Parts: sequence; C-alpha cells; structure tokens
Amino acid sequence: MAKIDDLVNEYVYMQKNNVNIEPEYYQKYDVKRGLRNQNGTGVLVGLTSIGDVHGYIIDENEKVNVEGRLRFRGVDVNDLVEACEKEDRFGFEETAFLLLFGNLPTKQQLKDFCEALAELRELPNNFTEDSILKFPSNDVMNKLARSVLTLYSEDEKAGDTSYENVIRQSMELIARFPIIVAQAYQTKKHYFDGESLFLHKNVKEYSTAENFLHILRPDNKFTHEEARLLDLCMILHAEHGGGNNSAFTTHVVSSSGTDTYSVVAAAVCALKGPKHGGANHKVMAMMNEIKENVKDWTDKEEVSAYLMKILKKEAFDKSGLIYGMGHAVYTISDPRAVLLKRNAKRLALEKNAMAEFELYNLVEELSPALFCQYKGVTRPICANVDLYSGFVYSMLNISEDLYTPLFAMARIVGWCAHHIEEITYGGKIIRPAYKSVAKKVQYTSITER
Repeated sequence: MAKIDDLVNEYVYMQKNNVNIEPEYYQKYDVKRGLRNQNGTGVLVGLTSIGDVHGYIIDENEKVNVEGRLRFRGVDVNDLVEACEKEDRFGFEETAFLLLFGNLPTKQQLKDFCEALAELRELPNNFTEDSILKFPSNDVMNKLARSVLTLYSEDEKAGDTSYENVIRQSMELIARFPIIVAQAYQTKKHYFDGESLFLHKNVKEYSTAENFLHILRPDNKFTHEEARLLDLCMILHAEHGGGNNSAFTTHVVSSSGTDTYSVVAAAVCALKGPKHGGANHKVMAMMNEIKENVKDWTDKEEVSAYLMKILKKEAFDKSGLIYGMGHAVYTISDPRAVLLKRNAKRLALEKNAMAEFELYNLVEELSPALFCQYKGVTRPICANVDLYSGFVYSMLNISEDLYTPLFAMARIVGWCAHHIEEITYGGKIIRPAYKSVAKKVQYTSITER
C-alpha cells in the first residue's frame, strides 16, 4: 500500500492541476465575493432589530462616510457605557438583557436576571471532570466548541426550538461560557504547559467580569478597575450586527431548523478564524515585531518606515496588512475602538505602559496616509477594536490563549439573540446560489483511464 503522505501529495497535485476557477469569472458572472458589493457595502440578505453597525450612508446612490455608530436594540453603546461609568457599576448583564429581550431592564428585572445567571454558572455534574479535564485541548476555542456540543447530551430538551426553551438554553450558555473558558484554559496550561492546575469555585455575588477574573487567577485577586475594563470589553464585543461572519453563520445554521447547541458551536468555529475573532492575535504579534525592530518608538519616520515594510510584504507575515486598521463597515471611526482606547490609556497610566500605548496610537495615526501613499487608498481607514483589545488584555495579564475565547464569552449574547430572531422571523432556509464553471467531461470507463 502506498504511504499516506505520498498519496496526499498526489491528490494535492491532481487538485491543483485539474480544478481551477479563473479570477475573471467573478466579474463576468457578477459574483458578490464575500457578499460585498463593488463599492464595499454589504449585500443586503436579511433584516435585524438587534444590532445596528453604522459607518456610512447612501446619498443619491453614493456612499458617504460618517462617524461610526453602534446601537444595541436602538440604544447607542456609548450611552450604555457612559451610564455604567457614571454609576460605577458593571454593564455586561444589562447589555445581555437588552439584546435578548429587546428593552432595558428595570432595577428589579436586572437584579433577577443577574441572580439567574449566577445560579446557572454551575456546569452539569461531572462535566468538568468528564468533558474538560479528560479531553484537554491545546486550543481553548476548540475545547469551547466541543463543550457546547457536549452540553447537548446533558439537556433533556436539547432539540426543542420553542421560544421558551431557546431562551432557557441561551441564558445557560451565557452563564456557562466564562466557566468553560476558564476551566479549558487552566486544563490547557496544566496538560500542555506543565503548570499547576487551579479550579476555583464561582462567587454568586460577583458580576460576570469579576467572577471570570476570580476563577482565572491562581490567587483569585483582581482590582475593581481591572474588572470594570474587562466588563467594558464584554459590552463592546457582545453584538455587532447580523452581517459579521459568526452572526451570519448563526442565521444560516439556525435557518435549517437545528438545535441551539449546533448553532452556537458553528458560531464558535466561525469566530475562531484569524480573519474574524482571532484578529487581535495578529495585532499583538505585529506590534511585538514592531517593538523589536523599531529602536525609537516615538520616532514617526522610523515607525512609518517599518509600517511601509509591512505594507510592501517585506515584514511581519508578508500579507501586506496592517492589522487593527480598517473595517468592512466603519470608515471614519469604530466606536468600540474609541471607547476602548480611552479606557486603555487610563489603565496604561496605572500600569506604567504609556510608551506602548503611544506606539499603538502612532500606528493608528500613521497608517491611513501610508495606505494612501503605497496602495492609492483614498477612502478613510480607521482603527478597529482589535488594535486596542489585545493591548488591554495584556495589561490585565490575560494570556493570548484567551483573547478569542474572551470574544466568544461576550458574543454568545449576540449569537443567541440572532438565533432567536432567525427561528422567529426567518421562515426560510438560507440558500444562496453558486454558479458552476466546471467544463463538461465525458465519463470514461475505469479500464480506459
């Protein structure tokens, strides 16, 4: 029998030489690659009342760039964050309530909701031992996806897609995601990194952000400011419209009529990709390379020169991308990046990390002109949330292994809201068209090949 590696190499050669889609076909058949129009706007494929991502307007068929705006159920995210800052309280749970149920909660409703989430944090009996510790993964997102599918077998009404049951499942998943992430990370550190294993008990009186830091840290210690900043990150990542890759995945899979766990696992797998939830990993790696190769972080010319090397595919990952810059919808500004940058600066002052903060700020300042100079890009290019999120997590002493899982811990709220919306209002299975460009081939018998 031929060796598997040799067979694989043969199959790869056949694939590359026998299967081909010519680039000009996309224009010839007016294919909306990435479901985007020629002017960069998204192809309208659905309606949503959950999140409004606004970065431009269409005026007399022309795209006009405007300041970025993000609304949850019509409420500006800036107002949510400002209220929490003013009243010195955590806002992720209020955000979750708003996104799931469509209105801002009263004090009593919010209290009841927070208490319910705290009760639901506990994983099923022996779940930690049987599903997490016995089957560790070197990738926390992989473990999270597997854990979601395993929870199906722990639910007596797993396949019930009634509104009431999906609400119950959604609340359980929102409450349990941080616990699964923390335990999967501790297991990964123990089995793959050779470190001690810490599994702490939940504290019902803590907010989601506080409890996560409590069970994550070996000594359980965290400051109020650290928990507040993590809470802010979770608010900003909780939802981002129906068109982002993982939310659209949620709609596509939900439209088939399948169960909540299958839908959420698919969304986790979509978020795992480096072009989506894994983008802040790329930002951190890029910034680390810049810090290593630029002697004076305050020298605009030196920083510009290295950024130009990145654009010319001479440095970093040779992709020609400055990660953390640009967005599919936002043009002049990304409101999440604006809020996160402001709070990152405050923490950087406390953590003696202002030199790094100013370098990030310089990358944001210099990149648009470099894109224009080298690539001829004249449209506005703003910093997106990924430019600063990894920096914030690093100041919180959170491992890069957790950057994308933290995203999932927050976005589970949006996914559940979109799942409910699709099964309530969608009505049809999502099935876009693909044009076949394969040439007709006459079948030949196996003896003649």
